[in-house]
Amino acid sequence: EYLVESGGGSVQAGESLKLSCLVSGFAYISSCIGWFRQVPGKEREEVASIERDGLTKYVDSVRGRFTISKDNAQKIVYLQMNNLKPEDTALYYCAAPSVALYGGKCPRKNEYIYWGQGTQVTVSS
Repeated sequence: EYLVESGGGSVQAGESLKLSCLVSGFAYISSCIGWFRQVPGKEREEVASIERDGLTKYVDSVRGRFTISKDNAQKIVYLQMNNLKPEDTALYYCAAPSVALYGGKCPRKNEYIYWGQGTQVTVSS
C-alpha cells in the first residue's frame, strides 16, 4: 500500500483541521488504517484507527474531539480534529498493517508496516 497524508497546518487553539490519508495500491481500503502522531524526543502515539468494517478506536486524549472516517470510493481516510489544543502539536502519520496477517482488523501499534511521510500540525495558544 502507498499512503499519502495531507491537510496539516498551523492553527490557534480551539480551531479545527481535517487530515486526509490517500490509500493507493489497492482497489479499496482493505486494511485497518491508523492515525499516529509523534513529537521529537517522544514515542509515536496511536491517535485513532478504523477497521475495514468501520469499527473505530481513539486514544483517550482525543476522544470526543477527533473523528476518524473513510470514503471507500475515494480511498481516503480522514481525521477530523476539532477543538485543537497545543498538546496536539505533532507530525501526524497514517499507517496500515499487513492485510495478509490481520485482514481488516487493527493490530498493536508496532505491527503497522506501511507508513506515509507525515503532515505537520501545529497548534498555538
